Amino acid sequence: MAAARRPGATRRTTTALLAGTIGLLSPLALAVPAWAQAAPADGYFATPPPVDDSKLIPDSGGPDKRYKQTKGCVQRSTLGQNIEIKNRPWGQEYLQISKAQDIVKAATGSAGGGVKVAVIDTGVTKHPWFQERLKSGGDYVATPTKGQQPGLEDCDGHGTEVAGIIGAKPDNPEVGFVGVAPDATIVSYRQLSENYEPDTSTPTPPPPSSTGGTPSSSTSPPPGSGGGSGEGDGTSPGQSNGGRQLEKAGTAGTLKTLAEIIRGIADRHEADVINMSVDNCRPATGSITEGEQQVQAAVHFAAKAGIVVVAAAGNATDTCPQNDQPDARKPKTIVTPPWFADDVLSVGAIDESGGVAQFSVHGPWVGVAAPGTKIISLDPAEGSSSLANLTFENGDKASEIQGTSFAAPYVAGLAALVKAKYPQLDAKGIINRIKETAQHPAAPGGRDNFVGYGVVDPVAALTQVLPSEVGNQAPIPAPQLAQLPPANDHSSTPVIVALAGTAGGVLALLITLFVMHTIRRNRPAESGPRRR
Repeated sequence: MAAARRPGATRRTTTALLAGTIGLLSPLALAVPAWAQAAPADGYFATPPPVDDSKLIPDSGGPDKRYKQTKGCVQRSTLGQNIEIKNRPWGQEYLQISKAQDIVKAATGSAGGGVKVAVIDTGVTKHPWFQERLKSGGDYVATPTKGQQPGLEDCDGHGTEVAGIIGAKPDNPEVGFVGVAPDATIVSYRQLSENYEPDTSTPTPPPPSSTGGTPSSSTSPPPGSGGGSGEGDGTSPGQSNGGRQLEKAGTAGTLKTLAEIIRGIADRHEADVINMSVDNCRPATGSITEGEQQVQAAVHFAAKAGIVVVAAAGNATDTCPQNDQPDARKPKTIVTPPWFADDVLSVGAIDESGGVAQFSVHGPWVGVAAPGTKIISLDPAEGSSSLANLTFENGDKASEIQGTSFAAPYVAGLAALVKAKYPQLDAKGIINRIKETAQHPAAPGGRDNFVGYGVVDPVAALTQVLPSEVGNQAPIPAPQLAQLPPANDHSSTPVIVALAGTAGGVLALLITLFVMHTIRRNRPAESGPRRR
């Protein structure tokens, strides 16, 4: 009998040893850092790899290479010289921006005062409707000209329009347009330009200045680069579908300098909110590039430092195909920095119908959406004091200003208002408030790959009490007592009536059963067939 039990005992002993060994090894397996774990079998598509902090690079304070200007800067059009734009943009009305501003003004005395918003773009022109709230951040494209401060030149015209949606404050009460947070401070960084290209004849970049930009220079721009001061309704040269692409051949602007600027802003505490209406779009390969890792590490660093990072979701073009594949988890196009959704609030665009704009790139990283068509904003031409609602392609073809580039600043401006009204909220708290109060789409979990958690609702973001904040940042509402009639604890009449009714029902049932039993007992038995 003992010999018969040994094989089973041996198997049980082996099983116990294996279980013990697995139990000891499991904590060791969990202790392996995320960066050391192998990539999933299908690669990194919808979800990027974990942050690699070793890719966090310092801010050099200037361009990563020397660029030369090859195109004339934006200027006033020769069409419609006396046109003045006074109508209020549909996006302002749709989002009820004026009501949102009144709410913040009532609570703080201003609409975003004391909040700094960094605009990383093509630079921002000193438009008078910024008053004294436009500050120099740095120039990572070229040496400032004409004694300008770094970052306060906008040869492309893109960054000024973006910044205007965030913080412009018209001095004419008849003008309908106004920035979302018109009392916020704008800090401008010129990081890219399609009017510049790498200068291969001078590979060594100039040394950075102590102010974070590059030394000033008296070098004159090419002919035709100046801007007029006439009134008009358009700007030229045109903007390709309202977007600016990083790493684009023949242009200035790399992922490396973007990462440097973000790191520098966080290091020096230069902003509460960052707006990036710039993107790098590439085919999804299941991998990640070094430049993307640098940006990922930088936005993670900024988010931990309490900065709200907002980015445009990207525009679909011939070189940036729309994500319309059957499996949303495997996009065919990756857009950076929106890809890093854990630390970046990316913004898709809607059109005036309230539907998703055709050009807005879809993806699992889309956080929220905002108006991105028929844009009205500040005229970026140097010396102008008016507005623009058109851009000119190839010098003479007028088109409306549109793109996710202009949806993002609506959300960045909202983040500034939320920061002003709820100064105790950290970056994640502000982002959560914007997401949770958005107009959620009819999709599982309240989000989809088109508008994310929905179109932003500024009034709700500034007024609603969120369950996630109860007991922490948001005030706890007073409990509402139920208005029920008082209980009658002294009268026994209801109990007597109920018991009497029950007893009567039982008695009627017993009588019925007794009668039926009596009838069956007295019924004569049937006899068989008679014999003849």
